Amino acid sequence: MLEITLGIITFLTSIVAGVVGIGGGMMLIAILPSFLPLNALIPVHGLTQMSSNFSRAVFGYKDVEYEVIPKFLVGSLLGIALFSSILFYISLEYVPLFIGVYILLSLWSTKFNEKIKRYENYYIAGFFQTGLSMVVGATGPLTMTLLLKDYGDKHKVVATGAALMSITHIFKVIVFVFFGFVFWDYVGVLSFMIAGAIAGSFVGTKLRDKIDGKRFIMVLKVLLSALAIKLMVSLFL
Repeated sequence: MLEITLGIITFLTSIVAGVVGIGGGMMLIAILPSFLPLNALIPVHGLTQMSSNFSRAVFGYKDVEYEVIPKFLVGSLLGIALFSSILFYISLEYVPLFIGVYILLSLWSTKFNEKIKRYENYYIAGFFQTGLSMVVGATGPLTMTLLLKDYGDKHKVVATGAALMSITHIFKVIVFVFFGFVFWDYVGVLSFMIAGAIAGSFVGTKLRDKIDGKRFIMVLKVLLSALAIKLMVSLFL
């Protein structure tokens, strides 16, 4: 029964991500503590989100902007190498606050965008999104915010974001395996969750066509802003 329940929940959250490109993973990580032990939470979530994002990228492969992937990949390799090695020696308590502030300013401040544009690129995005994903649950908005500014097309934003987030989650899973987490112990739960994630990606991709482009951009900006505020508020609660 647990497996079926989590499969359905993952299916529904993956639909949300398939439509707007983000938010499904945050919803899932908020629900999982009611069903799984804490030590399994991040690894199981990571593998499930890897499946969700990768399938979303495959279903929208024609819209993926492939030229950004090598840049993001290089940044990700450096980020995961650095953060996994210093994870136990530094305090990352205020990282969510800085991520939240960056997202809000990037989405709504023209002056901030004019100043930050020369420093924004996919090498840096990969470095921080993948490196910080080891400790901060919501790093996906970093890349989605950048993609939203670079590409106005909803399908390009969602498909390319899914491809980049797949890289992040793949590295996370590799690190968890390296540190000794046994995914096979949760093979039953993972099977249903991965199936739900892929099915949700398919349905979400189809539903995205029903949303007007301008409305999509506004919905995504509001959702990203809400996630940014949640990141900052959770630091003080």
